[in-house]
Amino acid sequence: MLSAVIITYNEEANIGKCLQALAGIATEIVVIDSASTDRTCAIAASYGARVVQHDFEGFAAQKNYGAGLASHPWVLSLDADEVLSEELKAAIIAIMAKPTHNAYYLRRCTNFCGSYIKHGSWYPDKQCRLWLKDKGSWQGTIHERWRLHDGSKSYGTLSGDLLHYSFSSISDYMRMTERYTSLSAEEAYAKGKNVSLLKLVLGPKIKFFQDYILRLGFLDGYAGYVAYKLAANMAFVKYSKIRAKFKNNKK
Repeated sequence: MLSAVIITYNEEANIGKCLQALAGIATEIVVIDSASTDRTCAIAASYGARVVQHDFEGFAAQKNYGAGLASHPWVLSLDADEVLSEELKAAIIAIMAKPTHNAYYLRRCTNFCGSYIKHGSWYPDKQCRLWLKDKGSWQGTIHERWRLHDGSKSYGTLSGDLLHYSFSSISDYMRMTERYTSLSAEEAYAKGKNVSLLKLVLGPKIKFFQDYILRLGFLDGYAGYVAYKLAANMAFVKYSKIRAKFKNNKK
């Protein structure tokens, strides 16, 4: 028996594909919504999901709250813009018949402006999304991760891809950049982690070289070039905001 848990906010463009792919996989779907103003909740309900409203307290906190509402011991945690591939669905069905670990990583494959990115640091973007809910919890602020409790270190990895439809346009990526770099700057400042001028200058260049050349991002053609140039730019924006925050607060 498997519960699927999804957190949402204004995801009417994505939630239908996500829920449709859960047919035959999850015996329960729980959607934790934080006051969406579009048709997200209505679409989720039409697929038989239990929709619960909960004020957004951070990604990890929201996902932990949702896991706590799951009725079944096994939880599959998804974002609204993620869709199970057919191969991954088959792998989940097979492993649920006879689990061998307490948690499982899924290989996430991002669709960037209509093209799947299959090289560089974006793939395989392993995410722990299937687990026994009493064996661990979500941790972190910006890039939250699910972690097993001490003494329960037993992970497996499933075949197939978790298809990530996060960026339908460059504008989508730029909006994400603005949001995440601001949150990252807040987190870095709270931890007292400033960024050196050297890292500001060289860090984004090194990131692009690693992703596009060393990790073979160039094999994804034009889409790979644009994706990793934007990712390098995101690093530059994040470092710049961190330095600005420390500088402004010194004054």
